Amino acid sequence: MGKRRTFGQYRRIDLALFALLVAVCEYVIVHAANWWFPQQPFMVSLAAPLTAIVYMRWGWWGAIHAVEAGAVYCLFSGATGEQYIIYCAGNLLSLPAVFLLKKAGKEKMRAGLCGLGFAALVLFLMQAGRALTALALGAAPAVLPRFFTTDSLSYIFTLVIIWIAQKLDGIYEDQKHYLLRTQSQEEEKGGQL
Repeated sequence: MGKRRTFGQYRRIDLALFALLVAVCEYVIVHAANWWFPQQPFMVSLAAPLTAIVYMRWGWWGAIHAVEAGAVYCLFSGATGEQYIIYCAGNLLSLPAVFLLKKAGKEKMRAGLCGLGFAALVLFLMQAGRALTALALGAAPAVLPRFFTTDSLSYIFTLVIIWIAQKLDGIYEDQKHYLLRTQSQEEEKGGQL
């Protein structure tokens, strides 16, 4: 029998895999948009659904992925230093959603419309964070609605991805809860043999 991983090792591997997923998704989206739709004012990002999944799985650790998504988007978009601040700090303003998870309970928040609403809240907070950060850096108030309108298609992608994640066992679930649940199920199976 092989050596078992510790909970900390499992968390590090899981967070690294999600970080890789965030990087690949944002890279592909930016390059696809630049190749196929270079003149379109709209953008799509998977930062919110992937960050919401990590928030659900690991809580505050999702802040890493929120900042990473902004940085990867900026890197491949040829952004200025100011845009890096807007997207990285703005995405980080999604952290208050984790307070909601802690207060309401992850098990209650992950299912059905609550789970979809949580992910939509993460996206809204990211957009609001970007707008507020841009305002703090001197942007004219007239441009602030663009942070919401140009990224409006992301709501559809966010809701679809979270809806799918809700259907997959253990994906949109606190990982400590998931591991304890699966261990208990395996022990029950073992007792029945």
